[in-house]
Amino acid sequence: MTIQKIDVAYTAVATAENGRDGRVSSDDGQLDVVVNPPKAMGGSGAGTNPEQLFAAGYSACFQGALGVVARQEKADISGSTVTASVSIGKTEAGGFGLEVAISASIPNVDAATAQALIEKAHQVCPYSNATRGNINVELSVA
Repeated sequence: MTIQKIDVAYTAVATAENGRDGRVSSDDGQLDVVVNPPKAMGGSGAGTNPEQLFAAGYSACFQGALGVVARQEKADISGSTVTASVSIGKTEAGGFGLEVAISASIPNVDAATAQALIEKAHQVCPYSNATRGNINVELSVA
């Protein structure tokens, strides 16, 4: 796979201490959270976890991409929401992997238009472009 050069508009910087059972903070102080493994993975579940943080980032980014596409298509997406469900599990190779389900609710358009919009947003979204070919991402209209 060829890595494409991009015209960088912004770089986010975050630092983790103690991995999945510690703390994550951004260099600007806007993010400072305790991370713990979820109870389903034997942890305390007392803090957030990397999968929740990834789901939050992906859903926000995808919603932004949906807005870009909607403006191009002159579609009304007011009141829309995007939910990202990020699952982690063991791979056949013995490591761990992720899969994502993106569900969008777009109340002001019909189902066919909503489906077309989320498929186009999936081509625009930086998270989708970063994960394409690496993890399974399923799209659905809620």
